[in-house]
Amino acid sequence: MDLQKLLKAAVDAKNLKFGKSIHAHLIVSSQFSRDRVIERNSVINLYSKCGDMSSARQLFDKMRKKNIVSWGSIMAGYLHHGRASEVIELCRNMFTEDKLCLNRYILATVLSSCSHCGLLDEGKQCHGYGLKSGLLFHQYVKNALVYMYSMCSDIKEAISVLDSPPKSDICTYNSVLNGILVRGDVTEAWYVLHGMMVECKYDAWDIITCVNLFGICGRLEDLILGKQVHCRVIKTGVDCNLFVGSATVDMYGKSGEISYMRKVFDSLQTKNEVTWTAILTAYLQNEFFEEALKQFLQMDLERVVPNEYTFAVLLNSCAGISALGYGSSLHARLEKIGMKDDTVVANALIHMCLRCGLIEEANILFRNTSHRDVISWNLMISGYSFHGLSEEALNVFQEMLVAKQKPSYVTFVGVLSACGFTGRIDEGFHYLNNTMREFGIEPGLEHYTCIVGLLGRAGKLNEAMDFMGSNPIKWDVVAWRTLLNACNVHQDYLLGNRVAKIVLNMNPNDVGTCILMSNMHAKSKRWDKVVGLRKFIRERNIKKEPGLSWTEIKNDTHVFASDDNVHAESVQIRNKVKEMLSEIRALGYVPDVFSELHDVEEEQKEDGLSYHSEKLAIAYALLKTPPLAPIRVMKNLRMCDDCHSAAKYISKLTNRTIVVRDVNRFHSFKDGVCSCADYW
Repeated sequence: MDLQKLLKAAVDAKNLKFGKSIHAHLIVSSQFSRDRVIERNSVINLYSKCGDMSSARQLFDKMRKKNIVSWGSIMAGYLHHGRASEVIELCRNMFTEDKLCLNRYILATVLSSCSHCGLLDEGKQCHGYGLKSGLLFHQYVKNALVYMYSMCSDIKEAISVLDSPPKSDICTYNSVLNGILVRGDVTEAWYVLHGMMVECKYDAWDIITCVNLFGICGRLEDLILGKQVHCRVIKTGVDCNLFVGSATVDMYGKSGEISYMRKVFDSLQTKNEVTWTAILTAYLQNEFFEEALKQFLQMDLERVVPNEYTFAVLLNSCAGISALGYGSSLHARLEKIGMKDDTVVANALIHMCLRCGLIEEANILFRNTSHRDVISWNLMISGYSFHGLSEEALNVFQEMLVAKQKPSYVTFVGVLSACGFTGRIDEGFHYLNNTMREFGIEPGLEHYTCIVGLLGRAGKLNEAMDFMGSNPIKWDVVAWRTLLNACNVHQDYLLGNRVAKIVLNMNPNDVGTCILMSNMHAKSKRWDKVVGLRKFIRERNIKKEPGLSWTEIKNDTHVFASDDNVHAESVQIRNKVKEMLSEIRALGYVPDVFSELHDVEEEQKEDGLSYHSEKLAIAYALLKTPPLAPIRVMKNLRMCDDCHSAAKYISKLTNRTIVVRDVNRFHSFKDGVCSCADYW
């Protein structure tokens, strides 16, 4: 009876029970003494491959003599069962105890362990050993080395090894492409792709190659390349694979090609939670928030169980349209299935609450999150800033530092925004010039734009202009519009006109700048300039996005446009607006007729102002919600000056909190005061 063959059969079948019986037979037949190296290696290999590492280690430690196979078997077992750190220690012991040199198999195992543990320095030592010993010229050693550098985010070194002999195969390229995707920087992708096309035939592509290629195309947002890859994938015959199908859906979604994405999704014969999450993510990224929520209902009907990433996408979709009712039902479901403590889900819940104006609820969720990551902290800092609660935002930042959580690039965008709302100029510059660099973060455009906003809010418009002029950074439209808005608030129309010309030179079709300039000209009663701007808009065929406001009542969303009479209850709503405006006049409300940009009589302007979409939405919420209940309104554009003034008086008159989210920020009106301090 050949016991070696039987042991091999037990290993191949992963039949530990059968293997143990052979082990027992070896013992009772006196074929398993401490000096029988071959038999002991075979049994160690059995236990290692079947996952019984404690038994394998016991046998290994009791061996009087160990050869290179003994060390290789135990190392491979630890690696394949998630204990890669043990491999590094065993490698050191092999050198010191038995004075054995690594062979190609063990070197590949040790390199793979370095990949799993992120041990770049140890990996480099193995690289040096591979060069000196010549083992690096074995294909799978080279592949393991490339994978190690890729997983340790040293893509340049991975490409350097990729370009060295022997010739790279598809596994080598898969490792580098995967490393590029994991790191998120696709600058080297084109070079690697070109090399792969030269060295590897299309028929060598496997499922991993296809998934990686679609991932790269999605990151590059290169639809033409993506379609070419898709054609090639169809020819290789792996397009029906579930993972490839999910990656194809993701690629078309990231490239903004929703119709192609939908065709691919519908053509898939099998769909799992990954496929569904891919299409929901695509709808979210392309701001089809309602469609994402609708598709989830279909996913439920098909009895596909969502994972934590699915729920995160859904909650972020709710945040996009402030669908509080839908978001609350998802929250309840997460409580029921016990998934709310997952960090990804918890962050999405916090984000949903913040975008729906539930700042206190978001804070409670944040405090109850057991494992907070940098995203959790960033959400609260930015959320408080967005709601105008700057002190709270800066307090959370200090808590973050105490908790030893390293801030990120995004953290300081929220911190500098908070400094802007409270006028902390010196503190803002300290964060920009000192604190950020202490954490190794190079200030970027967003941070410098926050400083422009900080100076502009404080009324230091010339200093803001000088700051922009003295920095070599390439300013974008958002930065210049930040300064333009400050000019509008502080009524510096001369500087505002200069800034507006800069913006329109950068983007002649920027309708927001045109409207802001019209506003400024109207306030100074320069109607000829208003007419000139309107002519400019007409000649360039610039389309102004219609102003819409919406509010959610009993899980139904009611949308209003200015001067809306389409709503089923429009008569009652208009009557409520008239009654409301009449009552707040007694409190001191005066219509801001400059918000109605027409050279007409004051009375006509007041009539036009009365039925702006925000007022209609607030009036409807007053009709349909209980007394003292908070009112939440969302608006797709900047809230106009008159509606802002009216909302303050309405909050005082009705003793209600009115929360309006416009395109810039949240306005929380309470007792006649707004959280934005009349700067938005």
